[in-house]
Amino acid sequence: MTKKINLFANLKSDFASGLVVFLVALPLCLGIAMASGAPLFSGIISGVIGGIVVGFLSKSHISVSGPAAGLTAIILTAITDLGAFDIFLTAVFISGLIQLALGFIKAGSISNYFPTNVIEGMLAGIGIIIILKQLPHAFGYDADFEGDQSFVQRNGDNSFSSLFEVFNHVQLGAIMITVVSLIILISWDKVPFLKKLKLVPGALIAVISGIVLNEIFISSGSSLAISSEHLVSLPVPTSFDELKAIVVIPNFSGFLNPKVWVVGLTIAIVASIETLLCIEAADRMDVQKRYTDTNVELKAQGIGNILSSLIGGLPMTSVVVRSSANNNAGAKSKMSAIIHGILLLISVLVIPVVLNKIPLATLATILILVGYKLAKPATFKHFWEKGKYQFIPFVATLVAVVTTDLLKGVFLGIIISIIFILKGNLKRAYSFKKEEYVDGDIIHIDLAQEVSFLNKAAIKATLNDIPENSKVIINAHDTVYIAHDILDLIREFKETRAVDEKISVKLKGFKKAYDLVNSPEVANHVSFEHYYDVAKRVMVKKEIVK
Repeated sequence: MTKKINLFANLKSDFASGLVVFLVALPLCLGIAMASGAPLFSGIISGVIGGIVVGFLSKSHISVSGPAAGLTAIILTAITDLGAFDIFLTAVFISGLIQLALGFIKAGSISNYFPTNVIEGMLAGIGIIIILKQLPHAFGYDADFEGDQSFVQRNGDNSFSSLFEVFNHVQLGAIMITVVSLIILISWDKVPFLKKLKLVPGALIAVISGIVLNEIFISSGSSLAISSEHLVSLPVPTSFDELKAIVVIPNFSGFLNPKVWVVGLTIAIVASIETLLCIEAADRMDVQKRYTDTNVELKAQGIGNILSSLIGGLPMTSVVVRSSANNNAGAKSKMSAIIHGILLLISVLVIPVVLNKIPLATLATILILVGYKLAKPATFKHFWEKGKYQFIPFVATLVAVVTTDLLKGVFLGIIISIIFILKGNLKRAYSFKKEEYVDGDIIHIDLAQEVSFLNKAAIKATLNDIPENSKVIINAHDTVYIAHDILDLIREFKETRAVDEKISVKLKGFKKAYDLVNSPEVANHVSFEHYYDVAKRVMVKKEIVK
């Protein structure tokens, strides 16, 4: 029986965390929309649907959905190629249908095969990206848009070179607000009596302080006053007609355009993979270690993208930055994601003028602390102590995520992990006691439980290294499966080189391995000729093992 979830059971902590996520999500939604070449309001619509609809349908307790930086290049190119934003919305509608279908065919189960060190490397890489991207905003340099995660920026700088460019664009007012915000945020987590005020998050106090401080600078005519380009920039509709004009509906004539279907499929695949990665990461961050049904998540994302497209919103995914902020703020259930969506909706309709007074320096400070918690030194130490086979994929994923993008970084990490697994299997396939032996000593080769074709090269090299006039025992007592290739290799060694070079070979325990090869489950999948060949080899082995 499915346990009924009470969304209001942790309302106090969920409201506080939802408020923090709202403050983080607002500039990100706007920045990603701007980078995508889409109307600014489309990012807000995506954030609202991602929060309220996907938040309600999802089984994830702390993940947050909304417009994703990883889709900006795809969206920008698609809008340009398709020629109109309303045609692009049809592609988003199609992507939602495809994601819904992926959920029903249980494609979400592939997330179970993402290695932990790769997921942690992805999180640490995103943490470093956040720090690198937000430091310029903290000093008053805003050449890059909020939400950008690409290493190479549009102005030609990269994530590292832009840090040096900061020194040419320092705003003392922004630095003062950053310092004040940092003191408030750290104090809120450290000072005992402030920690008790959980309903009022430190991020909200930091934002209010940033607004008040900048208003003081402006009213006093100080040179420290922060100009409008360093503040949140939300569209402000002055009438209902203007608000209605912001909402764009899909042009369904695009269904007849093959390019629209290609874009829809591309968005569905990329968005689904990013969502599964982020859900896996969110489950890793969850202090209660709850697990999300990823197939339900794909269905929720599909429904979210369908609804978003119908009212002019961007495509969405589950996103790490907002999910991390949600977790760090103390979210207990998915109610916090829903609250963040409700706050986005209310704020853009009721108080856009107030929101446009928020300094980006304050929001940058909040995100820098989120980034630090994702890439804290303790994580590096943890994987270093686990050994090189855990540490190298972790670091490789991190570096690739920072210098390329999330999907390429994770793909590289998985490839390296697979290589290490194969290498480990090669080493574990047999034990070769190659001490400094003298003439007359017996060389033991003990095979592992499973010896596959992947072990052929290593075993072949070992057999070739056995000197003349040696005595060799190849032991398969612990082996339950030996690939046909390995049986052929051992037989050929015994019948040819061992005879020519006077090497005494004794095979032990091979009958059990043959029984598995001869079992109905395996025999049904080999040809009669192959079966006959195996049978002949058994007769040879019976003559050897006496």
